[in-house]
Amino acid sequence: MKDELLTQAQKLEPPGETAIREFAHKWENIAATGTRLLMGRPDLAKLVGKGNEQMAEDNNRNFPRFMLSLFSDYQPAVFVETVLWVFRAYRSHGFQTTYWAANLNIWVDLLRKELSEDAWQQIDPFYNWLIVNIPIFTAITDTDLPGFVSNNPDHLHGTGTQK
Repeated sequence: MKDELLTQAQKLEPPGETAIREFAHKWENIAATGTRLLMGRPDLAKLVGKGNEQMAEDNNRNFPRFMLSLFSDYQPAVFVETVLWVFRAYRSHGFQTTYWAANLNIWVDLLRKELSEDAWQQIDPFYNWLIVNIPIFTAITDTDLPGFVSNNPDHLHGTGTQK
């Protein structure tokens, strides 16, 4: 699964300099609006877990910084490994996988609205890749969660390659 993620990520074309500059100019306002929308969701506690609201806010500030860095020096392996690290770290704090779908949809809506069509067309594939692959990120990081019990026959018989 991870190899497939990397293969897909290698096909993404980094945005051009004009699109990156536009993203760099607008991300702070977009992040602030996105955080307000996320914090206003009635299901926020279910998405992030009790007491993790500040962590979600911090994530919304750090996420666009990471994306800007990624766009400026695109390295597919860094993209894949960082996303998997985020899934492991945040899920271990109680974030549900539905958090990413909800938050990424907020980001997509705001970016589509705030960026020029040209910039959006260059940046959208990265957000689409994130959204489409949420089930794979989840499956890969499932085994890293405390209390994880696999139903995979290889793991039940001790012959699997579980981490």
